[in-house]
Amino acid sequence: MNFFRGVMGGQAAGPQPTGAETIQKLCDRVASSTLLEDRRDAVRALKSLSKKYRMEVGTQAMDHLINILQTDRSDSEILGYALDTMYNIICNDEEEEQDETAQKQADDLGAKFTEAFIQDPEHITLLLTMLEEFDFHVRWPAVKLLTALLRNQCVQLQSIILVSPMGVSRLMDLLADSREVIRNDGLLLLQQLTKGNAAIQKIVAFENAFERLLDIITEEGSSDGGIVVEDCLLLLRNLLKNNSSNQNFFKEGSFIQRMRPWFEVGDDNSGWSAQKVTNLHLMLQLVRVMVSPVNSPGATASCQRSMYQCGLLQQLCTILMATGVPADILTETINTVSEVIRGSQINQDYFASVNAPSNPPRPAIVVLLMSMVNERQPFVLRCAVLYCFQCFLYKNQKGQGEIVATLLPSTIDANSISAGQLLCGGLFSADSLSNWCASVALAHALQDNLTQKEQLLRVQLATSLGKPPVSLLQQCTNILSQGSKVQTRVGLLMLLCTWINNCPIAVTHFLHNQENVPFLTAQISENLGEDERLVQGLCALLLGICIYYNDNSLENYTKEKLKQLIEKRIGKENFVEKLGFVTKHELYSRAAQKPQPVFPSPDQMLFDHEFTKLVKELEGVITKAVHKSSEDEKKEEEVKKTLEQHDNIVTQYKELIREQDSKIQELKEQVSSLTTQTEQMQATMTQQQSQIQQHKDQYNILKLKLGKENSSQASNTLGDSAHVNGVQTEEATQLREETEELRSQHALLQTQLGEKDAIIDSLRSERSQPTDGDTASSDNAELLKELELLRSQVQSQAAEIGQLKSDNADLLRRAESESTGASSSSDFSSDATETAELESRLAAQTSEVERLKEEVQGLTGGREQLEQQTASATSSAAILKAEMAKLEAELLESKKEQDDLLMLLADQDQKIQSLRKKLKDLGETVDDEDELDTRDQTDEDDEDED
Repeated sequence: MNFFRGVMGGQAAGPQPTGAETIQKLCDRVASSTLLEDRRDAVRALKSLSKKYRMEVGTQAMDHLINILQTDRSDSEILGYALDTMYNIICNDEEEEQDETAQKQADDLGAKFTEAFIQDPEHITLLLTMLEEFDFHVRWPAVKLLTALLRNQCVQLQSIILVSPMGVSRLMDLLADSREVIRNDGLLLLQQLTKGNAAIQKIVAFENAFERLLDIITEEGSSDGGIVVEDCLLLLRNLLKNNSSNQNFFKEGSFIQRMRPWFEVGDDNSGWSAQKVTNLHLMLQLVRVMVSPVNSPGATASCQRSMYQCGLLQQLCTILMATGVPADILTETINTVSEVIRGSQINQDYFASVNAPSNPPRPAIVVLLMSMVNERQPFVLRCAVLYCFQCFLYKNQKGQGEIVATLLPSTIDANSISAGQLLCGGLFSADSLSNWCASVALAHALQDNLTQKEQLLRVQLATSLGKPPVSLLQQCTNILSQGSKVQTRVGLLMLLCTWINNCPIAVTHFLHNQENVPFLTAQISENLGEDERLVQGLCALLLGICIYYNDNSLENYTKEKLKQLIEKRIGKENFVEKLGFVTKHELYSRAAQKPQPVFPSPDQMLFDHEFTKLVKELEGVITKAVHKSSEDEKKEEEVKKTLEQHDNIVTQYKELIREQDSKIQELKEQVSSLTTQTEQMQATMTQQQSQIQQHKDQYNILKLKLGKENSSQASNTLGDSAHVNGVQTEEATQLREETEELRSQHALLQTQLGEKDAIIDSLRSERSQPTDGDTASSDNAELLKELELLRSQVQSQAAEIGQLKSDNADLLRRAESESTGASSSSDFSSDATETAELESRLAAQTSEVERLKEEVQGLTGGREQLEQQTASATSSAAILKAEMAKLEAELLESKKEQDDLLMLLADQDQKIQSLRKKLKDLGETVDDEDELDTRDQTDEDDEDED
């Protein structure tokens, strides 16, 4: 214990050991002690010495501490001490005030120990397993140690964690820890882990990082939250910036909609805390990351559309027009709105409709331009307004027209301030920065818009009282020739180059002023200082545009004469050299990098991004145009004419081919439609053929079956006739039952008869309507006739059955009365003769009943088949109407076979021979008059029987 008292500060006898000796003893104790308590105390002592003796502890105890992590996994206390000790020797404590040399040595020491630790990737895997321990004293030090390692050797550690199984997933679990200290340090760890590594960024994003981070931001109070919100926003920025996959995932996951509540500010915006300003600044940067001009156009447009639909753009415009917003937040909001509306027509239209809350209301564009041309406003704010105006006009011809229209004489309103008036005021202001901003803004109103370039030529300005107005183009050249500041002249030259570029009418107007060309040649030919070189280059560019887009309408300033002037006054080589001054300027490449105008100071604000693209496009063609001789130009003109003719011929052929393609496409569609119809007709024909074959088979089967039934009925009739003679009185009850059955059969026949009447009526109506084929009409007529005949036969049978019922009833009554009379002995002898007569009549009637029963049974047996064939006939008739033109022959045969079948089923026993004869002669036609007479006679017979 004396040893530990010495280490922990107790007094001991003898000379005191040095720090290195004490650390060596402690390391030996850690390595050799068998008791866990001894090793734990030794590691705790190393922890207390690790900050003061960082080098010694790191050099001597590193391996022992790693061994503790591997072997003493069951004791969380010793693991915590070991992790804290390693953190102290690896972490570079930036809070302590040290000079630069000491700080550099500390950083080198941390990097050295980090490199030694990560030489074996298993050490990192060991730390990742420590994160699975829930114990606070193990998990928290492990998080801090991993964060320190990432700060010192980020790339190497990222590669190890990336290939480690479940490595990133274990780190993501830290965000779900209920202990805020671990969760917050987990945010710092993930910030370091996701720096500059797209693969890890994707894995973290797909581990549901967006959902968790947005939940934490909401729980912490959004923009009003503390440092935790800032850490979440920094991590989100790492995941989204320059990572198109994560940006698309963020948009598809509807996370853009969850950003809208961040920008809800109240009416009272005074007293913003520094943390709130930082948070809101980062939130605005996140929005800009999603719609940055460096992203792919499709992804940017999709995010812009989502921001408009969810109301995020509207919320940003509210902040833009609010009062009391801090200046840096207002500047960043303007930049954010700029990129949300850039190139998006619907967003640009909405922004044009936003009004500032003033009296009277003014458009937001006008209010922003007032800040841009006001020299008392902060420089970064004026740059932001210029960027916003440029983004509003980017690919927005409608907006360009609206801005130029405010300068035209017919649309000027003297009672209100317009955007055009503010731009003109800034263009001719005494402030060179306002001159430059107004020139660039007006140039964007003309960018790639020939119509507005020509419209702007109509603008007239009143310079002073008593003098005639001058055009805007002339006034710009006047100011240019007065020798103003370099920034002003550069802005005006950029405006003029953009204006007359690809606009021969504007070139003619510019050359019409006799002073312009001499001024340009004088500027180019002079040997001026370094500051004037850029102006010389821009003058050469302007003169070159006058040559390249010259339509030779002015005799004194044709292309050839301007080139001769350059050769005499300047020299072609000198001209090309001066033209190259523009692209060689140091600020040119900086402006060409991104659309946003970002300048460290106002005097470096010289180039516009869109203008750099114009210079790159024109420099080569102007150089070629200056070096070309008149003969080359004539040849080029001839080649151009030939190419134009060739292009016209090609255009004609293209139109002809396009027309033929459309016709071919129509024909293909027709062929496809006809093919489909043919296939349908083939299928229908196949179905009809199968139905016809079925009808034929049914017809043959019924023919054979009917022949057999007739022969068996003939033999049964002879046997029944001999048996009826012996009928007895007790058969009267059976006769009653049979009579009831006949009544029910009669009712069924009446119902069937009604159905047949309905079919006949429908066929009559169809026969009365005109059809496309005479054959189909004759088939319907034949079917109608045969059904009429069947109806008359069924009615005749019904009448016979009714008569039979009446006779049977009388016979039964008389039989009963005779039976009663037989019981009286006094009347028996007198009625004997009459009884014999009754018996004979009863036998005869019974024979007749049996015969009729057989006939009714035959009709009943064929009733269902009759119904089926009638339904088939109705279906065939419907199909006949739709497919009459192609299936006339098949349907005619089917109808004839159906008629044969109906006649065979409906005929009686007594007319079997005649029915067979009709079936053999089925091909003969029946006259309408005979059919009608037969039907009328049948109806009269039915009425008599009734």
